Amino acid sequence: MTDPTPTPGIHHVTCIAGDPQRNMDFWVGTLGLRLVKRSINQDDPGTYHFFFADAAGTPGTSMTFFPWTDLPQGKVGSGQVSRTAFRVPEGSLDYWEGRFDEYGVSYGDRVERFGETVLPFTDPDNLPVELVEVEIPDDDPTVPWTEFVPAEYAIRGFHSVTLWLADPEPTMELLRTMGLEETGTEQAQGDTPGDERTRFAATGPVGQYVDVLPTIEGGRQGHGTVHHVAFQTPTDEDQSSMRSAVRSRGLNPTQQIDRHWFRSVYFREHGGVLFELATNGPGYDSDEPLDDLGGRLVLPGRFEDRREEIEAGLPDVTIPRAETAEVDD
Repeated sequence: MTDPTPTPGIHHVTCIAGDPQRNMDFWVGTLGLRLVKRSINQDDPGTYHFFFADAAGTPGTSMTFFPWTDLPQGKVGSGQVSRTAFRVPEGSLDYWEGRFDEYGVSYGDRVERFGETVLPFTDPDNLPVELVEVEIPDDDPTVPWTEFVPAEYAIRGFHSVTLWLADPEPTMELLRTMGLEETGTEQAQGDTPGDERTRFAATGPVGQYVDVLPTIEGGRQGHGTVHHVAFQTPTDEDQSSMRSAVRSRGLNPTQQIDRHWFRSVYFREHGGVLFELATNGPGYDSDEPLDDLGGRLVLPGRFEDRREEIEAGLPDVTIPRAETAEVDD
C-alpha cells in the first residue's frame, strides 16, 4: 500500500455543551469567534449544531458544539481529547487575562510548553481549553473575526489537541501513519496526570499539533467534553488513501458520509478517541454567502422538508452582536 497524503492538521473539533444560548454567548461574545453555521445534529435533528470559526470558516478553525441539554456533566479521562488549544498572536495573553477577568471566565496560571506560553481556561460547561501564543505569519491562511476582539488579539484557529490515553503506543503509531512526525517529549505540567507529554506535528500551518499523554484516569462523555476531533484530508482522494491506511492499522473506519459542508469518515482509534477524516470542501460558504454565514438555520438536504417541525422543536437563540451605537450629528 502506498503511503497516504499526510494530513495538514486538525479540521475541526466537536464538543458537547449544555444550554445553547450560554454556549453561543461565550464562544461568540466572549471568545470572539464567528458563528459560521447554525444547523442541526444530522444524526439527532432535534439538537442544534453550532460552528464557531474564523471570519471565513477556514479549515482548521472551527470549534463545533452539540448542545444536548438532557445529558449530565461529563468528566475528562482516558480515551478522550482532554484539551483543545487555539493559537493567538504573540503578546496577546495579557489582553485575554483582562478579558477573562471582565467576563468572569475561570482561567489558570500560564505554563511554558515546548517553548510556547499557554493560558488554560474553561468554558461555561467546564470544557478545558487553552490559548497558545505563536507568531502569526503574514501569509497565514486564517482570517481574524473582529466583531468582538481586535485583530491583534483574535483567535487564529487551532494550535493543538491533547489526547489522554491508557496505552499511547498504538495511537502514536497511527499518528505516524497519518503523516504526523514526533517532534519531542517533555514533562507534563499543570493538571495533566501523565508524566510525559509527546508532541506530534502535521504538515500544515493551522491545527498542526497533537500531544499525547498517558493516563488511566476514568472519564465519561457529557457536558464539557470533546465528542470527536476531525483531521483534514483535503480531497476525496486524500481521504480514500487515508481511510485505507487507517484500515491497515486494524481499525474499522466508516464509509464516506456527506456532511453537507465536508465529507467525513469516522473511526475510533486504539485508545478510544473518536477520530474523523474531513474533506476541506465544499465549505461553509457553499450554501450561504460569506457575509451572511450563520445568519439563518441551515438544514442540509433531506431535512429541509421538515423545517417547520424541526424549528418548532428547537429553543430560540440570539446571536450576540457587538454594540454599534451611533451618535447623531
